[in-house]
Amino acid sequence: MSSAPGLIADIGATNARFALADDKEIYEQKVLQCADFPGIVEASKAYLDTIAPSNKPSRGAYAIAGPISGDFFEMTNHLWKFSIRDTQSSLGLDYFTLINDFKAIALGIPHLKPEDVKQVGGDQKAQPQGTIGIVGPGTGLGVASLFWDGHKYRANSGEGGHITMPAKTQREFDIFRTMRYKYRHVSAERVCSGKGLHNIYCAIKILDGHEELPDRTPEQIAECAINKSCAVCEEALDKMMGFLGTIAGDLAVTLGAFGGIYIAGGIPAKLGDYFLTSRFRTEFEAKGRFDQYLKPIPTYLITHPFVAFLGLQSFINGEQD
Repeated sequence: MSSAPGLIADIGATNARFALADDKEIYEQKVLQCADFPGIVEASKAYLDTIAPSNKPSRGAYAIAGPISGDFFEMTNHLWKFSIRDTQSSLGLDYFTLINDFKAIALGIPHLKPEDVKQVGGDQKAQPQGTIGIVGPGTGLGVASLFWDGHKYRANSGEGGHITMPAKTQREFDIFRTMRYKYRHVSAERVCSGKGLHNIYCAIKILDGHEELPDRTPEQIAECAINKSCAVCEEALDKMMGFLGTIAGDLAVTLGAFGGIYIAGGIPAKLGDYFLTSRFRTEFEAKGRFDQYLKPIPTYLITHPFVAFLGLQSFINGEQD
């Protein structure tokens, strides 16, 4: 194995997180704004120029939001598009791999320490070597899973954020119907992400005749909801937490995820105690005849700031086949 460090990155629609990694540690973590750069190569070179490593990276492993197939990649929620081979060549790397961001998060979960997670509701315990589900709202909504193959966990990524979001109540149906004027398909991501929170807020404004309220960013909506300064914001955030619980419960039932459901993404961790006491767990278990099936399945909030890096490190070390 080369003594040169590996270059790793976790790239979403908003932030590009970079670090160096070897078989012992992950270091020089930096967060750049995707909007500040025309492409992935420019962002990568800016990071390397900032840290000026004494030993040039020879291997690279990047996680990125979106489905990966073939050499050409185009981000779902951002303008970057690029050739994987050209990126490797431009960065002068001997080895380079690009994987889905939630696959990297999934691969990082077995390396989490107890202090890197918070259990959400109940005192359920994860089944050793049980199947694990991961879901996380950020700019978009990511979904992945882990399956035990008899020796280690193997990760599977998907595009579960684009499943059709079901309405459980007349109020939810009315919100979705209002959103249909903008979207031909109301997916889970349309109501359970940063953009989703904004969509719910706008739909409630229209439904309840509060169009005089200002347009707010997702961060502003969450802040107003938590400090209870806007009833529309309060309902919007409450609805989103309920939707997240429904999605997580669907994932748990689909997978038989007795190894637990882990909540990632930028939004839940930032909400702090609000998320821990929200309707998430109640809606997670609300599956009629299968309420009792879900009760023993634990749910965890990931608080580790760079969990995807833990998964990417395994590629740098040659642990992934």
